[in-house]
Amino acid sequence: MKKILALKAAAIAAAAVIGSLGVMPMAQAADAAPAGPAGAKNVVIVPGSFVDGSGWRVVFDILYHAGYHVTIANQPHTSFDDDVAAAREVLDQQVGPVVLVGHSSGGAIISAAGNRDKVKALVYVSALLPDVGESLAQVLGSMPAPSNSVVTTQDGHLFFDRAKFHDDFGADLAENRTNFMAAAQVPATTAAFTTQIWSAAWRSKPSYAIVSTDDRALSPDLQRWMYQRAHAQITEIKASHLVYVSQPEKVAQVILNAAQKAQ
Repeated sequence: MKKILALKAAAIAAAAVIGSLGVMPMAQAADAAPAGPAGAKNVVIVPGSFVDGSGWRVVFDILYHAGYHVTIANQPHTSFDDDVAAAREVLDQQVGPVVLVGHSSGGAIISAAGNRDKVKALVYVSALLPDVGESLAQVLGSMPAPSNSVVTTQDGHLFFDRAKFHDDFGADLAENRTNFMAAAQVPATTAAFTTQIWSAAWRSKPSYAIVSTDDRALSPDLQRWMYQRAHAQITEIKASHLVYVSQPEKVAQVILNAAQKAQ
């Protein structure tokens, strides 16, 4: 009995010392630990045509260090159906609510892939938003871009003119950066651009959108028109088509806002 009383006294004394040092017991510390970011904790990013996901590295780092689970859904760019399937495969791997982010033609991909319950918000970054029955080519033709730098090959592939890549795709980046991106670009197909989309998730999902005001690859006025049609919350950023590379903090903030408000 004396030993038990002694142990109890020692425990009380230790708790008093811990309290005087401002240190919480382990159980209380666990209870007080932050629960992580509010809203949707998963972010899936779908790159657009002519580029891969590597340019999203800084945006990824910002979101990752804010506590989000971020995945890049690289596209095969072989057909519209193949691109949607690639996005859905990554989407299916997510546990819990998701924010889908699409750049350029990736906007059409997230519109088609996003009609799933787990997708709580859509973020369009210098993106295309065709409606059901419309194709990318049809929407692009309605309000042509300031430049005409896409080259079509005899076998039905599309490239962005390497000589014009800096000026028309990423003028606010260093030329050594855009020269590499031009050399490493991923070709698209005419088939992907002429396919009529069958789903427009922006009709039923909260949407956020970024206009790149100095965009020469996709008309800023067309971006505004599509975003207004989708009743998206619009943010304008003075940047090129590669806004997520030149202004990653501002792009990340729009995604964070969408994720935090997701329900």
